[in-house]
Amino acid sequence: MAVGKEIRGKIKSVENTRKITKAMEMVSVAKMRKAQERMRAARPYSDKIRNIAANLAQANPEYTSPYMRKNVRADGKAGASGFVVVSTDKGLCGGLNTNILRAVTNKMKDVQGAGKQVQAVAIGNKGYGFLNRVGAQVIAHATGLGDAPQMEKLIGPLKVMLDAFTEGKVDAVYLCYTKFINTMKQEPVVEQLLPLAADALKQSDAEKKAYGWDYIYEPDASTVIDELLTRYVEALIYQAVAENMASEQSARMVAMKAATDNAGTLIGELKLIYNKTRQAAITKELSEIVSGAAAISG
Repeated sequence: MAVGKEIRGKIKSVENTRKITKAMEMVSVAKMRKAQERMRAARPYSDKIRNIAANLAQANPEYTSPYMRKNVRADGKAGASGFVVVSTDKGLCGGLNTNILRAVTNKMKDVQGAGKQVQAVAIGNKGYGFLNRVGAQVIAHATGLGDAPQMEKLIGPLKVMLDAFTEGKVDAVYLCYTKFINTMKQEPVVEQLLPLAADALKQSDAEKKAYGWDYIYEPDASTVIDELLTRYVEALIYQAVAENMASEQSARMVAMKAATDNAGTLIGELKLIYNKTRQAAITKELSEIVSGAAAISG
């Protein structure tokens, strides 16, 4: 019964794996709820600061923030484009990272096809490793974020990219992350972060009425508007990281549930094979006994 012993070993191994994936699924469920709460809690702040930034920018039309100006090189040559790539620190979350990194690759090919260089900021270990493998110029990175986005870990790498844009080293910055739609669906997004589009800061009629006052700028309009738009960009990055973390836990929960279900199916198939093998061995032994008894009788 050497074959039967081997099958029993496989069954035991798959059962242990199923216990692990089931535990990871339950952990992801708990983390997913908290991640979704953080993501939804961040949205009102993003909306409010967008409204204030829009009103401030429109209240002082004679000043245009560097974040809203298109960078054009004096020599007319193509510059560089910046990418802020948000990914996960850990794997086992299905095709989440694969989908966003594929979208990043396609966008980078378009940028490089236009004769521009690529400078990237990686948020998350998976994206950092990918960018290094493809030979992209990583000017800053943030890894080990944990289960909750922490602004103090994001500000440093983000400032490197913002400074590169305001200094004219890059002509555009793209934000790449996975947007949370629902538990079963997450969508990879590659959108322009800088320069800020006028549509992004456009106000509706209701918002204009709600924010229809004028401002006294202290120390001056440029300082206040630039500082506020910096906070607005930081809020966009924070929201993207929060969305990505909610997507990560949802994708991991689905992946671990699928792994648990597949392990259960495999265990059932192995048990069926084991029973058939055992039955065949018993039948063979009985046949040998009957044959031996017949030979003795004869």
